[in-house]
Amino acid sequence: MLNKFEKDSFSWIVLIGVLLLLVEITFFNQGLIFSLFVSGAMIYFGRKLYHRTTGKVLFWIGAFSLVSSVIGMMTFRLFLLAILIYFIMQFAQSKKKPEVIRPILEEPTPNSSETTVIEQSSLFKNSIFGHQSTPQHVYEWDDVNILTGVGDTTIDLSYTVLPKGETVIFIRNIVGNIKIFIPYDTEVSLRHSALAGSAEVLEFQKDRSFNQMLAVKTPGYDQAEQKVKILTSMMIGDIEVKRL
Repeated sequence: MLNKFEKDSFSWIVLIGVLLLLVEITFFNQGLIFSLFVSGAMIYFGRKLYHRTTGKVLFWIGAFSLVSSVIGMMTFRLFLLAILIYFIMQFAQSKKKPEVIRPILEEPTPNSSETTVIEQSSLFKNSIFGHQSTPQHVYEWDDVNILTGVGDTTIDLSYTVLPKGETVIFIRNIVGNIKIFIPYDTEVSLRHSALAGSAEVLEFQKDRSFNQMLAVKTPGYDQAEQKVKILTSMMIGDIEVKRL
């Protein structure tokens, strides 16, 4: 299934690339075909002679010329603009219609007597777009380890019973905010890094800054029998940890 998906994706990329090239040559830049031919020839012969200094120089000049020609294409710029607009629309849609993730608990059914591991359900899933949140009712807790793209993530621990020991929440995000609500009798440790954003962890606050790295914990964390360890990293976004 994965190989078929990769082949289909590659086929679509090749098809879109050919269509963009035809549109560019037909309507915008009829001399582009000559530039691409020369760049391709330089790359080809440079690759053949790459063991020589002349081959290396020829190869990299051809590669630079090819990249410059592609970046200069009007259709390529329009394609990048369309991708940017799509990302913005998806982010705006995720804000209007947040996605609530409800856990589905199923009894594991062993496939055979030789089964040594059991696949478990997860509260969250990796997602490119969309807001994710724990359900607004009692649910069974499971440690969180997710990778998200664009969207907010909200975790409310007041609707679940945390196990004894250390509970781990690990979130990697590109753009979006993270909100985590902690019960009053639970100790907290946070390690957070962000390219740009602000942080509010209980009584501790740090204004919006660039290249932010933060490590804080409550005084009784090391000795606590029940505690939550939070590991987060993002490019752009704010993190907020509060007690309920």
